[in-house]
Amino acid sequence: MRLIRSKGVGVFFVLGQLGNRVQHALRAFTPDDQKALRATVRTFPRSAYDLEELLTGLGTGEAVVTVLGESGAPTPVAATRLRAPESLMGPLDPAELDEAVRNSPLHDRYAQAVDRESAYERLTAAPVAAPPEVPRERPAKEEPTLVEQVVGSGMFKSLARSVGTQLGREITRSLFGTARRRR
Repeated sequence: MRLIRSKGVGVFFVLGQLGNRVQHALRAFTPDDQKALRATVRTFPRSAYDLEELLTGLGTGEAVVTVLGESGAPTPVAATRLRAPESLMGPLDPAELDEAVRNSPLHDRYAQAVDRESAYERLTAAPVAAPPEVPRERPAKEEPTLVEQVVGSGMFKSLARSVGTQLGREITRSLFGTARRRR
């Protein structure tokens, strides 16, 4: 996450997605793998299944699934068989596409093209005369005082920023107990 965020990209998770857990087969060949398997089993809710045995015995297309229920608590673990998606890896035949569009419940609403008048068309159709501008007199600028000149200078702003940073750092150190490092 840090690497992504350092590039200015925000990452958002939908709370419902964080509660879904689908675990496919785990294989344990070494003692470290066994330890990782036991740690994974402990992260699941209690179940009637022997999850260590079940996770190592899952085949292709099988998984152990748990999701968050309506109350926000994890549902019981369920061993499931996942179905392959019913889709194509190529373009759809035009006749099949037309049939799917006609059978869509949204067909009646979106079948008729509507060409509404755009904002551009409205603005160019009837030009509206703008009210004449009334010239305003500008008040004469007063010369800044010496204090305003000093406070407005870049050097003063830099000094104030530096003092504020140092003061904030010292207050933070005193609150959290970190001593100032000596060189």
